[in-house]
Amino acid sequence: MSGVSEGASGVPDPRLREFVLGYEGYLLRGFEPGVHVGMPGPGLTVIVTFDEPLRIPVTAHPGQPGGSWETLASGLTVRPVVIAHSGYQHGVQLTLTPRGCRALLGVPTAALGSWMVELDDLLGGDARELRERLAATADWTARFEIFDEILLRRMRPVHWDPELARAWDLLAGADPGVRVAAVADEIGWSRRHLSGRFAAEFGITPKDAVRLARFERSHLMLRLPDPPALAEIAALTGYYDQAHMAREWRELAGLPPSVWREREEFPFVQDQHGAAATP
Repeated sequence: MSGVSEGASGVPDPRLREFVLGYEGYLLRGFEPGVHVGMPGPGLTVIVTFDEPLRIPVTAHPGQPGGSWETLASGLTVRPVVIAHSGYQHGVQLTLTPRGCRALLGVPTAALGSWMVELDDLLGGDARELRERLAATADWTARFEIFDEILLRRMRPVHWDPELARAWDLLAGADPGVRVAAVADEIGWSRRHLSGRFAAEFGITPKDAVRLARFERSHLMLRLPDPPALAEIAALTGYYDQAHMAREWRELAGLPPSVWREREEFPFVQDQHGAAATP
């Protein structure tokens, strides 16, 4: 069976761009039923589905059983999820920055942790309005404008500790050679103080922020139509060598990169958006 992937990408209102990395509308149909690996990354995921809920038999949090979600928000995690699909998926996904989590959802990233929660639990009536209006609109651009309207309505000022914000920018940023000790020195904190403050806000350690950013860089390169060799990807994205990248992939994705590329046939939207988050 030959599947068809349709959809659209959208850029949020300029006032939202420090909070929302982008909108991805997706309509995937005609694929063989199966499972898909939902990858971790340095951004928070928000999904609103149409027609069919998202079925996740294995979540990222060991204490959370699998289930189905019509809408969801999830924090940062170093574990993959397993998404079961019937060969059909339809919805909108957006990726939030940690600053966006506070400004739009009203909670720090650490409050979500690796749990998945319904948007109703965070947004109340705004979540129900959002889903109803999106489902009643067929045009992708109009759907993204609905997101803009409701998110702008919810937007609240966020007051960040500048040292903590700088730490996030460096650790979850684009530099493949970043080191936690160097970041602690740059902002004038001890490593212990940095780790405590960082985990309290983001729900992960500074080291894990580096791992997630590095993993996402390699993941994006593997998704290229003609990707470089694995050893080259490892070198370009900050791993010590190919074996190091394979070990990290087994932990973060549940399988090595070569196996993932061979098996991945379902182009689920969660893997299409790849900018690193900034708070």
